[in-house]
Amino acid sequence: MATLCRPAVAVPEHVITLDQTLALARTLHAGHPQLPLALRLIENTGVLKRHLVRPIEEVLHHEGFEARNRVYEAEAKRRVPHVVQRALADAELAAPDIDLIVYVSCTGFMMPSLTAWLINTLGFRPDTRQLPIAQLGCAAGGSAVNRAHDFCTAYPGANALIVACEFCSLCYQPTDLGVGTLLSNGLFGDAVAAAVVRGTGGTGIRLEANASHLVPGTEDWIAYSVRETGFHFLLDKRVPGTMEPLAPVLAELAGRHGWDASDLDFYLVHAGGPRILDDLGTFLGVQPDAFRFSRATLTEYGNIASAVVLDALARFFDEGGAADRAKGLIAGFGPGITAEMSLGRWTAPAAAGPAGAAGTAGTARAAGIGRQRSADPALLGPAR
Repeated sequence: MATLCRPAVAVPEHVITLDQTLALARTLHAGHPQLPLALRLIENTGVLKRHLVRPIEEVLHHEGFEARNRVYEAEAKRRVPHVVQRALADAELAAPDIDLIVYVSCTGFMMPSLTAWLINTLGFRPDTRQLPIAQLGCAAGGSAVNRAHDFCTAYPGANALIVACEFCSLCYQPTDLGVGTLLSNGLFGDAVAAAVVRGTGGTGIRLEANASHLVPGTEDWIAYSVRETGFHFLLDKRVPGTMEPLAPVLAELAGRHGWDASDLDFYLVHAGGPRILDDLGTFLGVQPDAFRFSRATLTEYGNIASAVVLDALARFFDEGGAADRAKGLIAGFGPGITAEMSLGRWTAPAAAGPAGAAGTAGTARAAGIGRQRSADPALLGPAR
């Protein structure tokens, strides 16, 4: 079975705090009739800070879709290689060992995909398969895990690399004044993440099953309106209530596998907002602490779209993982409304010790790779 290894995650160097976000909203939208509601919603997200690829002054200046997309491409090429190299090192593999690259992003557009550039630049084989996913939004992190799992199941012994690159700040639209948009302006952050799914060996989550589910009639609840000025984010007020129909789907997946979704050892889910986590805990019957990794991502980085699941997984690794064969759930939620879900067990080679605290990831850390800050902190900002 395929093993999802330790992710590498990096956030940009420019930071905006909750207090700065609230002050900006008061200044930019002083006469907005629903400003008090928007401020209250932003405060209730629990997001204390976010990281941006550009200083806030540049984010607020909209120079056009073409210019923003140039920034997206340049920043992706600048930042993605570092996390890819760290993820490969943590999995104890090299670029030629990778058979598939799954690249997920919904905040910029490139054709050819960045996968082609990565293959040409970082030493991947010319026959490496490419799977860019651009339209699943926040659910794409879970989808990437599932498609990598499917590939490694179809081709036993193959290895897949997952890359998530989300620069949500490049989608800021100063003329969009709906409450949902104002909330989003205080919720989303930027990040880059990568992880390897090994066909054999490795320390991490041994993937056992996956599934997808779309809630009927909800395709316009989370959406982009694509206009001359770029991507305009649309968020329906009914979105926070989507865990009521989705929690039973998660429970059913676990049940088909012979597991009880309310009694797993770890939960790594997309943190779209605090209510998502609260409701999921209520409907699954698990304690709030079960989602501590996702809550930490939300607090420190905001909603980093498809990278959330990988960052939550990185925090799980940082805590030492779990006991061997501990059971867990991975889930991403996004436009559709779509859920991408997987089940797996914690696994580590015998050399890794009882809780997998060492092993392949430990070897990488000992070599000075793992979670250490990049040699050029001005380039990447804080790294996990």
